[in-house]
Amino acid sequence: MPEHTSFFSYLVHMFPALGRNMGALGKTLNGQPVTEHMAEPLVASVFISLLIVGLAYMIRGKLKSHEQSIIPDATLSLRTFFELLVGMFYDMMKGIMGPERAKRYFPVIGTCGLFILFANYLSLIPGILPPTASLRITLGMSLLIFLSFNYYGIKANGIGYFKHLCGPWLGIAGLPINILILGVEIVSLCVRPISLAMRLFLNMAVDHLLLSIFVGMVWFLVPVPILMLGCLVCIVQPVVFCLLSAIYIALATEHEEHGEQANHAGHASGHHA
Repeated sequence: MPEHTSFFSYLVHMFPALGRNMGALGKTLNGQPVTEHMAEPLVASVFISLLIVGLAYMIRGKLKSHEQSIIPDATLSLRTFFELLVGMFYDMMKGIMGPERAKRYFPVIGTCGLFILFANYLSLIPGILPPTASLRITLGMSLLIFLSFNYYGIKANGIGYFKHLCGPWLGIAGLPINILILGVEIVSLCVRPISLAMRLFLNMAVDHLLLSIFVGMVWFLVPVPILMLGCLVCIVQPVVFCLLSAIYIALATEHEEHGEQANHAGHASGHHA
């Protein structure tokens, strides 16, 4: 992605010490010193995180009693808006992994969904660089999902999580096939965060770049179709990211649920007998 000019760029020019202090962040993974343009997605991410926390705090302050939390607002309000968003992500997870696991793993996926949604829509405001158009930010989120579904899978199934990666046991004669399946599954697991990061990064980066080009060429009416397309992309991308993340977590933890159901069925049949 080419370097963009945002509000943060003007702050750096107004206060040169900010640009010099970026060197305190160290170096990137490839050894390059951090510049003000490299730090813009990080600053935007912090701003969006603080914005979401502030809005959530405002909503929590209005729900002072149990009765107020049950009775919905008569008109569209900030609370109703957040309830719709949270309900959308939760219903999607519930349809994939059931209500019990959806409640258990909702904080991770719901937080990612809200962050991506706010980051995408704030990018439609001129002068704000979307952090989701930076591969560093999307890759960091994807690695979080990668660590999460592997951790949840190991926590739910123990050593059985690694046995599942080898496929069904085929005996000593089928050991090479099990090793081959293990290799394929490991490659598949490692590709998942890369796929998540690249999908979100490319969609948002291209959308933001197209909008910048059309606004720079003709600012009146012509960019409107690009803005409408951008609004659609902004809502689709967090849904796709959270949908795939929920599927990965569901696949990693499904054996625990199947085992519990089998145990309950066994106890029930024993009682009936």
